[in-house]
Amino acid sequence: MEKVGTGDGDRSWIRDWPLLDGWKRWINVTGAEHLTFTDVPVLGEQLGLLPQEEPLSRKRSQEITRAYVTAFFDLHLKGVDRKLLDGPTAEYPEVVFHTEG
Repeated sequence: MEKVGTGDGDRSWIRDWPLLDGWKRWINVTGAEHLTFTDVPVLGEQLGLLPQEEPLSRKRSQEITRAYVTAFFDLHLKGVDRKLLDGPTAEYPEVVFHTEG
């Protein structure tokens, strides 16, 4: 796990992270932008609207989103711990876990 900022100049994450209580994870995905985890990559790529140099493909962003959202809901709704939310994995090297600021 890394101890780094958000990369966008917003220092509030580092300031406020220790103040949050309860279960939490601070995860970033290398190559992802704010809209990566919406329908924009899927529809944009199909319409030819995304630049070719986009570092994270729509397919890969969908895979990551599905895996981590499923792991979250499995843990918190079903009580099934898939261990995916425990730290970095070889299957998803783009996913970076951060420690407290």
